[in-house]
Amino acid sequence: MNPDDTGRADRTPQLALITAAAARDLDEDLPPLEAALRALPGIRTQVVNWDDGHVDWSKFDLALLRSTWDYSQRLPEFLAWAARVSAATTLLNPLPVVRWNTDKHYLRDLAESGIATVPSFFVEPGEDASAALHQFLDAQRPAEFVVKPSIGAGSRDAQRYGSDEIEASTAHVRRLLDARRSVLLQPYLERVDEHGETALIFFAGHFSHAIRKGPLLRRGEGPTRALFAVEHITARAPSKEELQLAERTLAAMPFPGSLLYARVDLIHDAGGTPCVLELELTEPSLFFDHAPGSAGRFAQAVAASAAAAKR
Repeated sequence: MNPDDTGRADRTPQLALITAAAARDLDEDLPPLEAALRALPGIRTQVVNWDDGHVDWSKFDLALLRSTWDYSQRLPEFLAWAARVSAATTLLNPLPVVRWNTDKHYLRDLAESGIATVPSFFVEPGEDASAALHQFLDAQRPAEFVVKPSIGAGSRDAQRYGSDEIEASTAHVRRLLDARRSVLLQPYLERVDEHGETALIFFAGHFSHAIRKGPLLRRGEGPTRALFAVEHITARAPSKEELQLAERTLAAMPFPGSLLYARVDLIHDAGGTPCVLELELTEPSLFFDHAPGSAGRFAQAVAASAAAAKR
């Protein structure tokens, strides 16, 4: 152990809670998490914008991604930043997870691993928007479907269409492709209008709590231009089938061990079977306000990770 390592081991763990300037006042998880961490002995926290060029990341034992919600608009810059931070300290979740999870092509990996997912069809820049859309519609025969970018967050640039809205949906696909963005096409599973989504949240590999999200995408509404679409959240107890699918999904990730945090978003198909809509491993909302004690549980897991990183 060199002298720098000795000094690091002797001092109080330093934790960066990483956000974005545009998200600081919008992250409802941040105040309860800060309070829960302050209640623990022997840990110091600082809220930091990810793109603040004046930050010395090496002074932190742990850099915790929380609400970097503008990453999808600046992904190459964000991933380059994450690589630099990973070289200076412990980034959680880790860089390989962030690289994999910030592009929804991971849904293809999960499906190939046998995980029940919402059917997902990808269109890549350079492909013909009209031909790809018709191929998807011929294969899936959906009454309604969703067009969204494969790199996106908060339902930004996502829109719901009827199968008769060919001109508008093709224009949406073409606009994304012209911007050199891969496109994800999915059938709209109409049971979400009644049942909503179930989001299951895990800390250090253990189930913590779940919430219900009401339906976000409505016919005739254009894609949101805000940082994220407004969500209608209530607490929910997941079914046994939902919990089992979430656990299988986490086990199917191409990474060893458990992650500090994970959120599995599920919806039901026409037969009532749950399937994965998204797997959130980078900057998910954790909805502490809807689960008493959850901020404290997460703070304990964070403190354990910070202590391990300091050694």
